[in-house]
Parts: sequence; C-alpha cells; structure tokens
Amino acid sequence: MCAFRRAMEPGSAVSARQLTAVSGGPVAIPDDERLIHLQFRRFAGCPVCNLHLRSVVRRHDEIEAAGVREVVVFHSSAEELAEHTSALPFAVIADPGKRLYVEFGVESARRSLLDPRVWGPIVGAVALSAWGILRGRERGPAARPHGGRFGLPADFLIGRDGRVLAAKYGEHAYDQWSVDELLDLASGSPSRPGPARSDAARSSAPGSTGSADISNS
Repeated sequence: MCAFRRAMEPGSAVSARQLTAVSGGPVAIPDDERLIHLQFRRFAGCPVCNLHLRSVVRRHDEIEAAGVREVVVFHSSAEELAEHTSALPFAVIADPGKRLYVEFGVESARRSLLDPRVWGPIVGAVALSAWGILRGRERGPAARPHGGRFGLPADFLIGRDGRVLAAKYGEHAYDQWSVDELLDLASGSPSRPGPARSDAARSSAPGSTGSADISNS
C-alpha cells in the first residue's frame, strides 16, 4: 500500500492551479463561476470507473445546471486516456505520476478489489465493457495498467474560493458519490453559484468534449 495521507477534509484549502485536460485545454481549479467536483478514478479503460461515469454522463446536464463542473483524474498517460475518453462531456486529467493523488491523499490498496461490496459492480462492469468491446464501441484496458489495478476512488467538492466543501475517500473501487449525492451536496453549499452556462455553450470551454463512448447506447 502506498504511503498516502488523507490530506483533504471540509474546510481544507486547495491551492489555485491550472491543469491541462487530455483534450489540451486548461482547467482552472478553483473555478470562479462554478463549484468543482474533482473525482479521482483509476486507470484508462477501468470497467468499474466506466460504469460510474455512465451515470455522470447521463445526468451531466443536471450537474451543470446545479452549477458544478466535473473534472475527472486518472493515473494513466494522456495518450492512453485519449483512446478511452475523447468523447466525454467533461474535463479528463492525466496524472501518471500520481502527484495529485499524493496531494489529495488518494490511496491504493488491495481492498479496492477484495472488498465483497465491489464484486457485484465488477461483474456488471466487466460484462458491459466486454459487450462494448465486442461491438467496437469501447477499448479494453491495458493488461498491466499504468499505476496498477488497486487504486481507490475519491471525490471532492471544491468551492469558488478554493475551500473543500465535502470529501469522500472510497473504501473500495466502486465506493463514490452517486449523482444524487453530489447534487444534494451542491444544493446545500453556501457558495453555490447561480446556473452556469453549459460547456457546450462555451465553444472554447477548456477540457470539454462531446458525449461519451462509455454510454449505454
């Protein structure tokens, strides 16, 4: 297990920075117009990550209407992620060196796959992924993914002032906020912004792309 620490909790300050999305656009954190939902996933093509992101894609309009911008981090290279996430409607960040994972205290542990609570989602996710691969709509993950297979997810809701409003460190690979939980947290945020322009409406919005290749279609 990596030597991480749980570095972020409600009230923690996230230093301002500008990341680069896989699409090439800049991603400012914090965002002075919207809340940021910063979620840490595992590796490119990860079936359980894709299973969760399907739900985010389906309800992305609701998330944007709540004044939240999605930013998703993977510990794979930008080149590898581009093959899997080029059509996602939100910013994807490549962090193969896990610098952000260390900063935010996001861990790797064998329980990510050994916890019995994740076995059901894994079966469903692998079945969906296999069907997508057979239809030519998805690419399978690398046999030995960069950064390993034991990453744990994490979620952070970051206010416009750079303060962490809420945080969740997953106990297994499919332990993350649901979209409903995210929307509830955003609605109760004291710094919730007004309705934001959609990324689609911002033709030059950094890190924005189309609809996902991991959708159920």
